[in-house]
Amino acid sequence: MQSLRRMTHFVKPYWKASALALLLLVSVVAMDLTIPRLIQRIIDEGIAHHDLTTVWTTALLMLGASILSALLMVANTLLAVRVGQYFAADVRSALFRKIQSLSFGNLDRLQTGQLLIRLTSDVNQVQLIVMLSLRIMTRAPLMMIGSVILLILTSWELALLMLVLLPITGAVVWVFIARMQPLFLQVQRRLDKLNTVLQENLAGVRVVKAFVRAEHENARFDQANVALTNQTIRVMQFMSMLIPTMIFLMNVGTAAVIGLGGVQVSNGTLTVGAVVAFVNYLLSTMFPLLMLGMMAGPFSAAQASAGRIVAVLDSEPEVQDRPQARALPYVAGRIAFENVCFNYNHDCGEPVLKGVNLVAEPGQTVAILGATGAGKSTLVQLIPRFYDATEGRVTLDGVDVRDLPLESLRAQMGVALQEAVLFSGTIRDNIRYGRPDAPDKEVVAAAQAAQAHDFITAFPNGYDTLVGQRGVNLSGGQKQRLAIARALLVQPRILILDDSTSAVDVETESRIQDALDRLMDGRTSFVIAQRVSTVLNADKIVVLDRGQVAAEGTHAELLASSPIYQEIYQSQLGASERGAAHV
Repeated sequence: MQSLRRMTHFVKPYWKASALALLLLVSVVAMDLTIPRLIQRIIDEGIAHHDLTTVWTTALLMLGASILSALLMVANTLLAVRVGQYFAADVRSALFRKIQSLSFGNLDRLQTGQLLIRLTSDVNQVQLIVMLSLRIMTRAPLMMIGSVILLILTSWELALLMLVLLPITGAVVWVFIARMQPLFLQVQRRLDKLNTVLQENLAGVRVVKAFVRAEHENARFDQANVALTNQTIRVMQFMSMLIPTMIFLMNVGTAAVIGLGGVQVSNGTLTVGAVVAFVNYLLSTMFPLLMLGMMAGPFSAAQASAGRIVAVLDSEPEVQDRPQARALPYVAGRIAFENVCFNYNHDCGEPVLKGVNLVAEPGQTVAILGATGAGKSTLVQLIPRFYDATEGRVTLDGVDVRDLPLESLRAQMGVALQEAVLFSGTIRDNIRYGRPDAPDKEVVAAAQAAQAHDFITAFPNGYDTLVGQRGVNLSGGQKQRLAIARALLVQPRILILDDSTSAVDVETESRIQDALDRLMDGRTSFVIAQRVSTVLNADKIVVLDRGQVAAEGTHAELLASSPIYQEIYQSQLGASERGAAHV
């Protein structure tokens, strides 16, 4: 319940429409409660006395009340739908903005499939309860309270039956609601699993086909699908017992009223019309409980969904601006790692980086080499604060990056990560992503520097060519070159290329490097590369080994002093040099 109460915050902006919907609902209940009284009048004053005028007049009043009730209910439904839709839109917007604010560390733990479920299925579940609250879930208690009052006014002796019937019915509904919430939570978790498998397969369908793993993935999907199906069946089976139980209690109450009421009619202490009215009010009392029981499933699902939504909204970004954060008036571009230790689990027992000390002077190009898993990508991701160092510190011009506002810090940097991510839109839009107002001349210059201009102009629509979802209509090398152009266009003081040319050929990579040498003159660059040939001219080459700096220096210095660098160099270029010497 606490989570659902938290969600009412999103309804407050629409309190006027909500209040009007509830006011209309009160009017609907008033109209509905007059019907049994009018039936009693027809029977006792019209039919019993053969007074057709009373019969027709009362019948017309009943018809008018029914029409008015229907019109009010339509208006109430329209308002409830409006509030529910705006509520859902605001919750989705808040969730999306919260996800945008989260750090890499938060997103590492929140899987894409789970976040998609929260933005869609979970929001829809809570939205349904908001709409029902303005309709059935409010109408039912009002109807029940009004009916109980009229039951007592009609016959307080028969109303004593409700002292037994209502507590039993209420207890049944409460038990079902309490039992169904954890069951629906399990349904949502299994839906998470199914969506994760589905998302992974849609994103990696080419890998699945390349390794002929369709049967394996079919089995994974079937396992998640069957688990969701079985859990849903268990919930539905449990819910299926509620309606028959409620109907049985209603029938027991009706039979008791007719039996005891018949005795009172025979004794002359009660009229036939009063018994009929009493039965109607009894049904009006019990039926809301039946409706609330039917709402137990959606309500329990909404409670579970609200808890999951609130969990995301309450997540605090691991990387945040400090209160005293101040932007630098001028950025020279000196980056220093001072005894940096980092672990993704915030525990330096098994750190990814250990005691890293490294300095990049303004304008230097620093190349980082090392085996897979050595910590190369992790190292450069500490500079723009995608993650914060667990121990030690990273400084920009002598200032701890944690003392700088994130927006101003990252505005100084151009980043091309390992995976070139493109967005739906045109090639021009993707290159301009970091500078939407950049003139076309600079867009073309950035594309030329990234060796992307030629293949872009080869498309019929050139820079206005639409990029498919995640760049599906481009090759890996083309996507990487667009990512590099995007990083260059922001004209950063610090450029970070995280193995961003791995999918291009050596000749293209060499041309990119030549262009970068010209464009990045006076700017600090960090280049992670797998090919030694692309970093031979770097001002400093850093060799990482198991999270530590094993060696640093120029190519000539490392070739003379570092066994690890020598091994890397010989494995890639040594054979070609020996072959050239032999010739």
